[in-house]
Amino acid sequence: MRTPAARSGTRPVGGTPPPGGGQPVSRLVAPVLARMGLLLALMAAICVGGVLASTQALDHLTGRLLPAATANEDVLQDLTDMDAAVGAYARSGEQEAIDDYEQAMQRLPGHERPVREFARGDAELELLVTRQQDAADAWVERYAEPRVDAPGGPGTFQQQRYDRGQRLFDELQEAHLATHEEFDRRQREASSDAQWRFRATILAVVVLGLVGWFLVGRSRRRLDRELSAPLLAIEATVQRVARAEADVRAEVAGPREVRAVAAALNELVEQQSRARAVETRIQSELRALDTARDDFVSNVSHELRTPLTTISGYLELIAEEFEDGMAPRHERMLEATRRNVSRLKTLIDDLLTLSKAENRGTDLEQVDLDQVVRDAATDVRITAARRGIVVTVTAPGHPLPVLADRAMLNRAFLNVLSNAVKFSRDGDPVEVEVTESMGQVQVAVRDHGIGIPAGELERLGTRFFRASNAVHNEIAGTGLGVRIVQTIIDKHDGRVLFESEEGAGTTVTISLRLQGDRVPPAPAPAELADPTPDPTPDQTPEQDLQQDRQDA
Repeated sequence: MRTPAARSGTRPVGGTPPPGGGQPVSRLVAPVLARMGLLLALMAAICVGGVLASTQALDHLTGRLLPAATANEDVLQDLTDMDAAVGAYARSGEQEAIDDYEQAMQRLPGHERPVREFARGDAELELLVTRQQDAADAWVERYAEPRVDAPGGPGTFQQQRYDRGQRLFDELQEAHLATHEEFDRRQREASSDAQWRFRATILAVVVLGLVGWFLVGRSRRRLDRELSAPLLAIEATVQRVARAEADVRAEVAGPREVRAVAAALNELVEQQSRARAVETRIQSELRALDTARDDFVSNVSHELRTPLTTISGYLELIAEEFEDGMAPRHERMLEATRRNVSRLKTLIDDLLTLSKAENRGTDLEQVDLDQVVRDAATDVRITAARRGIVVTVTAPGHPLPVLADRAMLNRAFLNVLSNAVKFSRDGDPVEVEVTESMGQVQVAVRDHGIGIPAGELERLGTRFFRASNAVHNEIAGTGLGVRIVQTIIDKHDGRVLFESEEGAGTTVTISLRLQGDRVPPAPAPAELADPTPDPTPDQTPEQDLQQDRQDA
């Protein structure tokens, strides 16, 4: 970018002003204009002071506060990983879960250290950090360590121990939330302080520049040419800096004092450029972390899927080889193994689906939302009929065109309907209502099942979150279905709304933008009659868990 200096033949530079060059203002102006020198010196002092103050604020924010806040979030992540490992060990009894727990335990002190060091000497923050660490120590000593030392696997579940662990972890999360909010508050204050100092510096430079321009305008032409022009150039540079233009530098020309101001302003711009470079690097690192996370999920899922396929194949070979020759106890053990292999496959599929939904580009085409909803309802009807659940669809009866990725949108509605069936009681209906209004189409899926506790609605949609009543009733699930739905609908610029009452049911409403051109109506397939319930329905989740315990 060409600056005024490039046009005039003078090279703009940043950093410390040159020791020589230019005459003092006292030699250019008459004694009556001596005040002009004071004005320019004040401008230079404000610029330098503003640069130093902004640099100090940025150093505090990026060098100490942000790393400490990031380490504090890593502390919660380590404890969450430990909690997940403890839960995995409690369910499976596998040594791999113990290894994950010990790895997270080893990482924890390294993340706690910078948080404590930053809080040292700060009474308010040190109190919050101490409370958080005490809560973490209490959870580890009173629940995590005893649970890891105890036997794990099916049949070792104790409700009292589980409730104690949940209570301690909730106290830990509350303590971390308070610490997190304090870090956030301090980050906002530090950012606001840096912005205030920077804007105050710019404002002072602009005001003093205008005053100087006014005084010079009243002097002789020589002053107009040798003093006013550089100040106007500085003013233009400040305005361009305020508009966040890149590679802007002030022309270092004119009297010595004006040169100092330009050099100070250039130093300020250099500081801004370095700050932008830091921000760009952080964003690049975050993108790299996202890519590494996706690669990790994909690789781990692949590595798990291969042995699971082998296990499943051997199970089928065993079943065929010992058909009609296997004791009832061994048949139950074989069936329990099949169920758990199927559950693990479902979890892997959900992880891969979520990863793809978060990162893949959405190929949009015009589809009939009415048909997508009816197809998803048809897919779940047979499973629902085994428990006497009737799925009904109420729609306007004409095509509802939306721009969507058909496969992803079908997966979203299939997840919602499957959850509605899964959390319904036997014999309860599931109602699907499709309406259109104000250029939007809404699909409401309503069940009359166990519902969601009011205090847990805000956490709905976080990874691996499952409602406490679902866990208590031992209803199988991965905790990723709702997250997948939200991610897919967000990709389609839509909204998902959850309304639930514990014990009364849940309503999930999905809103999408309706397109102006209607798609041609496709021949509607005949509605499947509600099939007669299977005289030998699948086991309920409670019976399933009981069967696993007997097999063990």
